[in-house]
Amino acid sequence: MSQQQPPVPTTDTRAVLRQQLLLQRKAWFTNVEALPQRAALAAHLRDVLRQLEPECLGLYWPFESEFNAVEVCLADESLNDTELALPFAFKSPRHMEFRLWDGETPALRDECGILTASGPAVVPEVVLVPCLGFTREGYRLGYGGGYFDRWLAAHPEVTAVGLAWAGGEIELEAQPHDVPMALILTEQGVVN
Repeated sequence: MSQQQPPVPTTDTRAVLRQQLLLQRKAWFTNVEALPQRAALAAHLRDVLRQLEPECLGLYWPFESEFNAVEVCLADESLNDTELALPFAFKSPRHMEFRLWDGETPALRDECGILTASGPAVVPEVVLVPCLGFTREGYRLGYGGGYFDRWLAAHPEVTAVGLAWAGGEIELEAQPHDVPMALILTEQGVVN
């Protein structure tokens, strides 16, 4: 994504910023220039996961124009012995858990309509987190549901790796509920 002057959102403008970032990301993602950048982010992710060597890895099922970490992880032979898990989001009360996943295309959807696994609940050591926007300090702007922030706050021992496109970099004042990622990866490499 092209680098622009990062917007500085306030609490009231986060919804507008989310919409702008989503539209920008969708337009960029369908452009041919995104193809080599997808491959670059995949290579960076494989390198980081080989260093972290998780026994259980939490993924997310990609939608919109998110990076497809599922595809990368399923194709990476170094992860053959790694258990995989997908999030299951509950709307009321709003919370999330990770469930073991067998690597097959899921038939189940969570309460938000996202494909997920039906296995038992687990706590992965490493969790990949989609970022609509991100800061150099490791904070992310998601879709506004707070599912990942709540789950990460309840599991501070987990290594959270944010996955983003470089064009999603923003300036953002962290709110009390925001949980920073251990690191954020883009097609340009490790951000923090």
